[in-house]
Amino acid sequence: MTSTLISDDPRYREMFDVAKEAASGSGHVFGDLTPAMNALRDKAPVLKGSLQELLDLPEVHAQYDQPREHYTLLTFALCNRALRENLLFSSEVYRESPGVRQMGHTILAMVGEEHRRYRSMVQPMFIRPKAIKWWKPRWIEEAVDTLLDRLVGREGADLNLELCARLPVYIVTRGMGLDGEDALNFRTYLLQATTGARNLPRDEAAHAMNEVARMLMKVINARRAEPGDDVITGLVQCDLELPEGGKRKLTDEEIFSYARLIMNAGGGTTWRQLGITLVALLQEYRFWEACREDRKLLEPAINEGARWLPTDPTFPRLVTQDIELEGVKIPLGARVDMCLGAANRDPVRWENPDVYDLFRPFQHHLGFGMGPHRCLGMEVALQEMITALNGLMNRFPMMRLDPDAPAPQILCGLHQRGMSTVPVRFR
Repeated sequence: MTSTLISDDPRYREMFDVAKEAASGSGHVFGDLTPAMNALRDKAPVLKGSLQELLDLPEVHAQYDQPREHYTLLTFALCNRALRENLLFSSEVYRESPGVRQMGHTILAMVGEEHRRYRSMVQPMFIRPKAIKWWKPRWIEEAVDTLLDRLVGREGADLNLELCARLPVYIVTRGMGLDGEDALNFRTYLLQATTGARNLPRDEAAHAMNEVARMLMKVINARRAEPGDDVITGLVQCDLELPEGGKRKLTDEEIFSYARLIMNAGGGTTWRQLGITLVALLQEYRFWEACREDRKLLEPAINEGARWLPTDPTFPRLVTQDIELEGVKIPLGARVDMCLGAANRDPVRWENPDVYDLFRPFQHHLGFGMGPHRCLGMEVALQEMITALNGLMNRFPMMRLDPDAPAPQILCGLHQRGMSTVPVRFR
């Protein structure tokens, strides 16, 4: 097992600090914005203005480089519709985001037939059976065991850094075909080349982008010469359907775009959502005990966490024709924010929605998205979190939040949120 996974490399603390991540994206760090989002939803289902404007949050970095009229959708029904109707509420809005453009022409910014053709190339490697029968035995189980081995004999730990941060970045790096020792190097360069580029001198950002390309190209060339058992091999070998008929192989840049997107998302959202789930279970200890006794409850526990506090509480779309929603006329070319943070707490859909409730009757939520752009890596993330929680309950069944440590807090920018720490005592 790679030494990077269990090392005390200071980059773990640097890159997997929720406050620092939030500040790098928005320039500011906030506490839990859910009550303010709920208040907006209770005011009206649709409001004119961006979510940032409506919450009266300061803007340090412009998210988009094209000005547009802006509206915010706040109920479950409207956000669900906008996610599902991707031709009317278009993901092409991401082409106006400098940070997303740095990743290349990704499936994140595609719609319709183009999106179907490109997503179908990679989707089979992330479906539920593949997550359970390939990702889990090949990479996840061993990584969880290794991380938990190093905790045996300790009185306690901050699981945010010792488990939640380390597991996903290592798994996505190995799954893509890079050596585990490259996990922190690659993520460092990737963040510098994309979301961190605005804060770096141009030559440093360019160097980071070149390093990302160099590391990926090394793997691509190796897999073309000798196929492996990883996502890059799958992308090298698969055939892209052409609109005019026929097929072709993916270009290097197309493979780069997949890799940048998958590794950026896969190393971040699972880290934060696992921390949220752990804190929710340990704060209401009967839920931890229930899951410990019946492991079938682990997946519902994760799903309820993603409803209650989705790591990314808002996503944008571009309106492609004039439309009226709940009496509000939204013109063609307007940008809309889908406020999933408020939609997932909609009292029209859920009873007592502000409470984390493991035994809540399941209804589909928007924590993993919905429609054609539903989270590509959702099933792999679920297996990572289920395996991690199972491992903790097997080894440390009496684990509790550390009463002597500062209480975990929800911290966020506008787009990422997670727990400040997950301090536990093992016995």
